[in-house]
Amino acid sequence: MSRTLSPCGTIRGHAPANPSNLRQSFTISPSSSYEPSSAAAAASGRRDSPPLSPTSPPVDDAIPPSESTALLQTLDLREHVHDGPCNHGTFSPRPASPSGSYTFGTSYRDHADDASSSETSSSAPHSMDGAESTSHSSTNKHRSKSWKNKLASRMRSKKMSTSSVLAERHGIKDTTVMYLSYYLPVMVWAREYSWSYFKGDFVAALTVAGMYVPMALSLADNLAHVPPINGLYSFVFNPLVYAMLGSCPAMIVGPEAAGSLLVGTVIKSSVDRGLGEDDDAVLHAQICGIIAGMAGAIVFIAGFARLGFLDSVLSRPFLRGFISAIGAVIAVDQLIPELGLSHLAEHAPGVGHGSSVEKLYFIFGNLDKVHTLTFLLAATSFVVIMVCREVKRRMQPLYPGVAYIPDRFLVVVLSAFLCYWFQWDKAGVAVLGKIEAASGHTFTFRWPFRMSHMPHIREAMGTSFLIALLGFFESSVAAKSLGGNEAFAGIQLSPNRELVALGVANLVGSCFMSLPAFGGYGRSKVNKQTGGKSPMSSILLSGLTLLCITFLLPYMYYLPKPVLSSLISVVAWSLIEECPHDISFFLRIHAWQELGLMITILLSTIFFSLSLGMAIGVGLSLLQVIRHATRPRIQILGRIPGTNRFENAEARPERLEFVEGCLIVKIPEPLTFANTGELKTRLRRLELYGTSQAHPALPRLRREDSNRNIIFDIHGVTSLDGSGTQVLEEIISSYRDRGVRIFFSRGPSPEDNQSVWTLLKRSGIVNLVGGENHFVEDVHEALKMTEVEEGDMITTKRHPYLTTAPTGFELASLNDHNGGEK
Repeated sequence: MSRTLSPCGTIRGHAPANPSNLRQSFTISPSSSYEPSSAAAAASGRRDSPPLSPTSPPVDDAIPPSESTALLQTLDLREHVHDGPCNHGTFSPRPASPSGSYTFGTSYRDHADDASSSETSSSAPHSMDGAESTSHSSTNKHRSKSWKNKLASRMRSKKMSTSSVLAERHGIKDTTVMYLSYYLPVMVWAREYSWSYFKGDFVAALTVAGMYVPMALSLADNLAHVPPINGLYSFVFNPLVYAMLGSCPAMIVGPEAAGSLLVGTVIKSSVDRGLGEDDDAVLHAQICGIIAGMAGAIVFIAGFARLGFLDSVLSRPFLRGFISAIGAVIAVDQLIPELGLSHLAEHAPGVGHGSSVEKLYFIFGNLDKVHTLTFLLAATSFVVIMVCREVKRRMQPLYPGVAYIPDRFLVVVLSAFLCYWFQWDKAGVAVLGKIEAASGHTFTFRWPFRMSHMPHIREAMGTSFLIALLGFFESSVAAKSLGGNEAFAGIQLSPNRELVALGVANLVGSCFMSLPAFGGYGRSKVNKQTGGKSPMSSILLSGLTLLCITFLLPYMYYLPKPVLSSLISVVAWSLIEECPHDISFFLRIHAWQELGLMITILLSTIFFSLSLGMAIGVGLSLLQVIRHATRPRIQILGRIPGTNRFENAEARPERLEFVEGCLIVKIPEPLTFANTGELKTRLRRLELYGTSQAHPALPRLRREDSNRNIIFDIHGVTSLDGSGTQVLEEIISSYRDRGVRIFFSRGPSPEDNQSVWTLLKRSGIVNLVGGENHFVEDVHEALKMTEVEEGDMITTKRHPYLTTAPTGFELASLNDHNGGEK
């Protein structure tokens, strides 16, 4: 560091001529320079480091852990019972490996085999007869183990290799079955299953079947416009596959109202485009299988690629607005069969495939043609189910047994019997009729991804993606709400494994043209409340549905369609009933943006179509995500008076001190191509106005001299890509051309050899700002450095012929040149 003259004529560390009242002058002592730790010295081969003895503490103990310290490197999870060597006890330390520390990128067995082979070779008696043959066999055995370990290490992930080290350290047997059980939960619960669970699982499966099997018939017939048996297929294959692969034992997989309605929109769109006819049941079933297969493939690929965070892409207002819009569309659609106007709607132009507003206009224009008996059946069924639902909700805390009452199943059975007894079908009430597969054969296998299906695949691509996203979101919400499973602690909930399980289940179901099926909170809660403790309830539900398809379908001939429509109306009511609560909440907190999104989706869906509402909602949600990701969150900092702490100056500027001549900017996030587009503009706005909230039409409010020192607090820049590095280099170059001094605080140190530091070094940013000494530990130290460099600049201006610190000989020359001025 350069030196200057003190008033006393002695040479000392530099102090500025006019120090500010915020920054204090200081003298940099030699001890403030970086000294490598003992660990770093040992790593670099320093000879002055004392060797480690067996009784000396580990090197890591001498180094206080920091944010960059690896967790597995710091923690010693073994119990040390006493000092000195120990060769007894369960947790006694292992002998040190000859090769030093382990590398977590490879398997522990590689090191163990290498160590054992080296010990064997070193202790082999070379003078004995037959040593050569023994050594040859040992070499062959080692080679055999070596290629097996190499193959196993290639198949194992980094986490599995690290887990192997931890398992070996704690005496746990590390086997392939352990990892296979994680990915196949059936290996856990089948091994731990107790027959004491069977009664509860059977009762739960019987209850869910009684309540939701009729619902599957109604979803297929009234919403998806496919043969009713295709809805039952969703309760045969999907729960069975999910029981094998799913990570939530209480989850029940089945068709949903939203997915079924979206299937119906694709089928109607295909009919409108001339790809089929309204009465072509075979084609409709094939399109249903194509949609289920595409949704399953999308979900499976997302799970295989570890994209379990996809349920967070769509915002809560979008989901609530879209689900409420679906509920409104379903309610309007079901009014037509509930009023007995289905025959008129089939012949009215634009009603069957029109918007909800057009259907309401049709309904109000034909109120005088309502079929009275059909309306009474639908209204009575709806009221009975809603009353039973409310009574069960109120009585269940006191009498949990009411959850076992299959009210919907009783309504369906009673209405079918009354319709048969009183011959309501002859009085004009529409009945379900003969239930059979569209192809004429039950469980017909048909691969959905055929080249002949390509026109339908292109038509259904966007809708299948939305079905997959909505289905996974509802499944994840249900899984998280159900909580952990006490019976099988070894099964851990994982969103990625849930994606894989749901994807495989829908792929298998699509081969039999089933409806898309995902986890539902309502039926899963019923399953858990009625005694279901394991995935065996899903398997029993699959078996009961199979028995229903095999033996009970002829008895459903007289099931009234208005009763099935009332079941769907109850579902629509449940989809809409949560919307007022969300609206009131957003009104209370003045969340106008979220309210606007909900209302936009709702109105566009009701007045136009479900596809348009879906497109608008997804587009607006993605725009919000992109806007949030691309907006840099830089802040200008001010100092809390009397401390060395710095906070956001825009929050409470009246309580903070601003350092004269310095602009302190905090970048609290990684710099990537996504958020560096506006970085220059926002930095320029901070320079001109001292806040990012000022309108750019204002004239300059900060003097140019106020920005002669810029300090970047980059503690939050944990990663940096090429685009972000390039933009940062352009910003630094622009500042240096204007004569601005740049300092970085709380950045990556060169000793850490982090990727961020490497990019800063290779891009030339380190040299541009003035070297590594411009990277300091905190903002306070950077402020001191600005004082030092400003003082050096003042000294250079007063004595331009001095390029180094004045020596004793130069002191006399200075005094003579200044006329004896000290």
